[in-house]
Amino acid sequence: MQKTFGKRMVRLLVGLLFLFLILVFCYCENNLITTSEYEVASDKLSKDFDGTVIIHVSDLHNKLFGENQGRLIKKIKEQNPDMIVITGDLIDSNHPDVEKGLLFVAEAVKIAPVYFVTGNHDNWLSDTNTYQLFRGLEQLGVTVLDDETRKITVGEGYIRLWGLDDDTQALKSKVREVLTEMEEEAHDSEPAFTLLLAHEPQVFPVYAEFDVDLVLSGHAHGGQFRIPFIGGFVAPDQGFLPEYTKGLYEENGTLMIVSAGLGNSVIPQRLLNRPELVKITLKCK
Repeated sequence: MQKTFGKRMVRLLVGLLFLFLILVFCYCENNLITTSEYEVASDKLSKDFDGTVIIHVSDLHNKLFGENQGRLIKKIKEQNPDMIVITGDLIDSNHPDVEKGLLFVAEAVKIAPVYFVTGNHDNWLSDTNTYQLFRGLEQLGVTVLDDETRKITVGEGYIRLWGLDDDTQALKSKVREVLTEMEEEAHDSEPAFTLLLAHEPQVFPVYAEFDVDLVLSGHAHGGQFRIPFIGGFVAPDQGFLPEYTKGLYEENGTLMIVSAGLGNSVIPQRLLNRPELVKITLKCK
């Protein structure tokens, strides 16, 4: 009897230990931030932009990483960025908490200039939350690109920064229309490096039809669950075993870097797919 009881206790303790390890693993997969680094070289970049560091943030979904976003902000500061770009879904429309999203932005603008384009969740907010979000971004000095272009100038050189509103990306014809207008507005006397911020990566073949050198996207959450040797399991607007989930892609000379994002939405857990910051260093060829 005593021996049987002892075996049961051992089994119980092993089971509890196994459950504890699973819970720790799941916590780490959702909360330990990884930084992926890329170097992008182009003969369109002037020497003034050689070594420029861009931090790409996507799909925060109003998730908190420590008090006042302390862990996330510390990670960004360590990279000493020259600019920070946010490619949408700062807020989660299913559980909207605009203050959490703006809390991150309020700290980020102290590090470097911040540029923002909407994701689908930002556009699905109620009128009240939408007003609160965009009013807050404006007050914090963030540049919101709503199918708009900017020139980022350093010394005598510049890059073209283009930003697509997420609603535009619902129709390929609309994307083509807006990007055509952006190209016509450029009027550059010589080739200029063009950086496009666009939340949805599945439209990449259309982006690559234009004079775009680098696209930064998110939306896919890295495929949510990463399957070894296969990739992401599922992504919005791409379904199962999606094509564009995380990392670097190339088509027609256009590069696209897709961030796995930082937060979650409908599916609350990540697997082999930790929250991701993306660091891009520009190099003059």
